[in-house]
Amino acid sequence: MDTDAGLHALPITVDYGGQDLAIAPAVVETERGLVLFDIGPADSGAVDAIETHLRALEYDLTDIWLVVLTHHDGDHAGALATLLERTDAVVAAHRDETPYVTGERDPIKGSGDDRYPPVSVDIELAGGVRVPTLAGPFEVVETPGHAPGHISLYFPDGGLLVAGDALVADGPGDGPDQLAGPKPEFTPEMERALESVATLAELDIEHTLCYHGGYVPAGADRIREIAETDQH
Repeated sequence: MDTDAGLHALPITVDYGGQDLAIAPAVVETERGLVLFDIGPADSGAVDAIETHLRALEYDLTDIWLVVLTHHDGDHAGALATLLERTDAVVAAHRDETPYVTGERDPIKGSGDDRYPPVSVDIELAGGVRVPTLAGPFEVVETPGHAPGHISLYFPDGGLLVAGDALVADGPGDGPDQLAGPKPEFTPEMERALESVATLAELDIEHTLCYHGGYVPAGADRIREIAETDQH
């Protein structure tokens, strides 16, 4: 998925726990350079794969000036230390995710033995924060449940949601039906996560980019169906 306004999905396949994992980080262009949404697991080749995508877009890895983490899970944040060895990027995460990223706490999922290298968080985010981009501002939406401080990013000008793991796009069927709710086996607070889905359904969303499953042409109507079905 690429938009004329400068938002680009970067679908890559990486090694995670000895298995191939398809993920979809994304970048959006700003006047200062690129904002990256999530990155991938540690020691997976994610940074090199992202760099290859960026070259195709006529950017360099060093054009990333801000990394926004949707949450602290290792498949989203693990390669951050590798990226920071090669860039001067600023790191932003929700304040409830910060202690897991910085190493004050071990990640909720997995064990301390396999935690990724901790990094500093430069900016602590909260719901309602807006960041200007060439695709219009994106707004931080608090979507806890899958992780304590999980966030999604909403681009109202384009009706686009970068969902993180608040939603997935690997459901059965084609089109909107591919969009599904968070996976219970990876979601410690499922009831809270479904409340977050209901929150997203109130936004004017026309299409969605999920970290797992990528882009799907579905928005508020489908998200509302998920919330109503899963809560009954």
